[in-house]
Amino acid sequence: MSQTNRIVKPVHDELPADLVELVSAVAELPEEYRPAVNRALNRVIDSTKRRRRILTLVQDALGQLRLDMKYLMFDLEATRRERDEYRRQSEET
Repeated sequence: MSQTNRIVKPVHDELPADLVELVSAVAELPEEYRPAVNRALNRVIDSTKRRRRILTLVQDALGQLRLDMKYLMFDLEATRRERDEYRRQSEET
């Protein structure tokens, strides 16, 4: 499988808009409430990033699989043509 260079995106590009909005809302909470909410929020952010990475890997794998299938179909057709040509030549002789 080929590897592609990926540009590292800023954190807010990796997160859905509603999660970025939630981060902003938590930042505006009074200091006494923030640590408790931040722990849960950080877990949600981490799982969201992990899911996004997994989705990207799956999409890349599917793209590679599609390309591999096209090569295999081309090879199969070429092999069939070669086989038919060989049969035709062997029947003529």
